[in-house]
Amino acid sequence: MHWISSLIILAVFNQARSSGVFELRLKSFVNKFGKDSAGQCCSGERTDPCTGPCRTRFRICLKHYQVKIDTTSPCTFGDVITPVLGDNTVQLSDSKREEFKNPIRFNFDFTWPGTFSLIVEAWHDNANTTGVGDKTLITRLTTQQWLDVGMEWHEEEDKSSHSALSYEYRVMCDEHYYGSGCANLCRPRNDQFGHYTCSPQGDRVCADGWQGDYCTKPRCAPGCDDLHGHCNKPNECLCHNGWKGPLCDQCERYPGCLHGTCQKPWDCLCNEGWGGLFCNQDLNYCTNHKPCRHGGTCFNTGQGSYTCNCPPGFTGTDCEKEIDDCAHQPCLNGGSCQDTGYGYTCECPKNWHGTHCETSTQTCDDQPCENGGSCEDTPTGYRCHCVPGYTGIDCDHQIDDCASNPCRNGATCIDKVNGYECTCPSGFTG
Repeated sequence: MHWISSLIILAVFNQARSSGVFELRLKSFVNKFGKDSAGQCCSGERTDPCTGPCRTRFRICLKHYQVKIDTTSPCTFGDVITPVLGDNTVQLSDSKREEFKNPIRFNFDFTWPGTFSLIVEAWHDNANTTGVGDKTLITRLTTQQWLDVGMEWHEEEDKSSHSALSYEYRVMCDEHYYGSGCANLCRPRNDQFGHYTCSPQGDRVCADGWQGDYCTKPRCAPGCDDLHGHCNKPNECLCHNGWKGPLCDQCERYPGCLHGTCQKPWDCLCNEGWGGLFCNQDLNYCTNHKPCRHGGTCFNTGQGSYTCNCPPGFTGTDCEKEIDDCAHQPCLNGGSCQDTGYGYTCECPKNWHGTHCETSTQTCDDQPCENGGSCEDTPTGYRCHCVPGYTGIDCDHQIDDCASNPCRNGATCIDKVNGYECTCPSGFTG
């Protein structure tokens, strides 16, 4: 057997990359008679009674499960040799040697298989020498077990004809390793490579607002369109080019589009009544602007043009002007015209009636004609034929013959019936 000369614990496995650890705690060892495995005294006289103690040190070999343990094959999980820890009786649980750490740790960087084989040997060391011939086997125990990962210690005691060893063991996952075989690596982080904690089983639990296998994808604001928006941090909604709105669900219209909508970015789909590349040409001016006033009827006549058909009483491009129905003097026989806005009415003088005061209530029997006028019956009443010098419906008005200023050179005109007289100034005659 090849021994490694050291007073410190030697471990085969690289501890820097370990995923778990097998711990073996040596509790006590009793070699009551101070004998080795051959039944001979470790020191002093070689026959009973032994006068010298055994200088006891241990070798622990941890390996994969073997149905029949081979004590000569390599220790695949680890091999540890302790310094001399005592003589015939060793209380290992109380040992405070700086060069010996109890429990003994076997770090591993593979998935724990759930089984193992263990060899514990006690050796007598003559004066801490390193030669092969200077070490004598006191006892050897071997065991193979099933062992689940956990904090609980499993106690064992092994007895031979002349010795007894008490020990306990367990296997635990290193920090950030989880699962029945310590194969699940989960290291909590909150940086560009992930935002998560770890469950008791080693599953990544994303922090609020993050998702994905490694919790690197932020959860955008609720309702943010998956196709047209994205986010760089939780509860954000940043729109892709051509989209807008709090949830990036509204398309951007073509720049300059006035009266149109879009179904995809840069569309300009004209609203009803509008046309042109920018939907700025009014195809339905009447509907959009309602230009005709006072109940006028509007007719579209082209892009941005129209005509108004005005109701009675109104005129103008937009029917904005009220017609004066009395302007053409429709009322006859001295009737007074009243514009009603939608037409007119005639207020007739005494003895006249009708829409235009065209019908008389008198006949020639009533002798309506004055100043010698003659009367003629008509379908609407009567007609007076005045003698020269008189006028009016009833010949009741004398004609003013001076109205035309017939007198010259400052003469004074005197009206006469059917004539006039000029009073000439001094120096004039005629």
